Amino acid sequence: MIPRYTPAAIAAIFSDQSRLRRWLEVELLAAEGWAAVGRIPSEAAKRLRAGARVDPARVAELEAEQGHDVAAFVQAVQETVGDEGRFFHLGLTSSDVVDTALATQLRDAARQIDDDAAALEAALAAQAARHRLTMMPGRTHGVHAEPLSLGVKLANHYDEVRRGRVRLAAAASEVSVGQVSGPVGTYTSVPPEVEEHVCRGLGLAVADAATQVLARDRHAAFVASIAILGASLERLATTVRLLQQTEVSELEEPFAQRQKGSSAMPHKHNPVLSERVCGMARVLRGYAVTAMEDVALWHERDISHSSAERIVLPDSCALLDYMIRLCTRLVTQVRVNPDKMLADVQTLGRITCSPRVLDALIVAGWSRERAYREVQTLAERARRGEAGFEALVRGQLGEVLSAERLDACFDLATYLAGIDGTYRRLGLEIRDAETGTATEERPQLAVEAGIGGGLA
Repeated sequence: MIPRYTPAAIAAIFSDQSRLRRWLEVELLAAEGWAAVGRIPSEAAKRLRAGARVDPARVAELEAEQGHDVAAFVQAVQETVGDEGRFFHLGLTSSDVVDTALATQLRDAARQIDDDAAALEAALAAQAARHRLTMMPGRTHGVHAEPLSLGVKLANHYDEVRRGRVRLAAAASEVSVGQVSGPVGTYTSVPPEVEEHVCRGLGLAVADAATQVLARDRHAAFVASIAILGASLERLATTVRLLQQTEVSELEEPFAQRQKGSSAMPHKHNPVLSERVCGMARVLRGYAVTAMEDVALWHERDISHSSAERIVLPDSCALLDYMIRLCTRLVTQVRVNPDKMLADVQTLGRITCSPRVLDALIVAGWSRERAYREVQTLAERARRGEAGFEALVRGQLGEVLSAERLDACFDLATYLAGIDGTYRRLGLEIRDAETGTATEERPQLAVEAGIGGGLA
């Protein structure tokens, strides 16, 4: 991925230096495993551990000559250790080293992503609590529906990000396995004891079965979970984009003092951060397709997956982490316009209260069809500008519905009366509307307690 969209922590995990260092650790652990089963002298393994070094420049030089990255790596390391170098890479295949080291990279990247996703989750939780009673129009099909609150809207995004963390943690656990099982996975050139020693030393599980490579369904599930979380971020970014449209202006992205929204139009504030997230989500979905195409390798191994994975795996981790950080900034610094939100709720004389008027007429004894057509007609008259919907209802239906019942129909607070159940289920803080202080203790979340979410 280009540096513009690559967080430094992810770049470090997938750098050439990091990759070669991890390859070296697999090899050294394998040598120590061989020593433990008595195949090579213990002193040889110790000298390898003390003296083996890897120089990325020398590996690159040898690879240019040999056309094989692992062979070049092995030779470059052997040059640094003298006679003990003959025990280096003993009984191993390239994939034993590459796949096992790759698992540590994906595990470490997933941990970094999860740490950043936890910060986004916390930002969404804080804003959901802050705006629990900030009323705004609900929208279905892009059209005003019943009112809700910005807090409830954000609570849904919070819940989705939380599920995404759990999903990614499960996929990361599934891909955090190693294999050191020889040319076709039958341990003819290396015993299981060496494999177990290597994986234990790296903090990986041992794959229950392998060919010459780890099956790529694991990697496909990992990238798919990244793409799904990316799609969830896209939904969040799309929400900001839609609410920042000039005609809506209920939310606005952060805009720095010296920032320019357009090279030609100085007045512009464009939702460029949200649009960036949406574009990147499309790339992630493409990467997920590529990862699934990598599953069906020929027999015990081919390398059709290798070239694709060099792009897809580091890039997908980098992109997702960047998107998460961008969304955290969006959520934390978003500008909220509660007055515009409330004005939009009041549009056409609280026309979105029509369902409550419909229900009141049905309870009063009208048939549903008659009540629906009457309320619909009044709503259409409000749309034509005759008067506000509430005024039309009170004038037309005042003899059918009592003043008290009509007041209840247009009481906006009613729309937020049931939301605290959602907050309790999600473990979100419920604040007093007057003081802004929490009225209930926030229970420990499942992911905070280590149940199904997060990465150890």
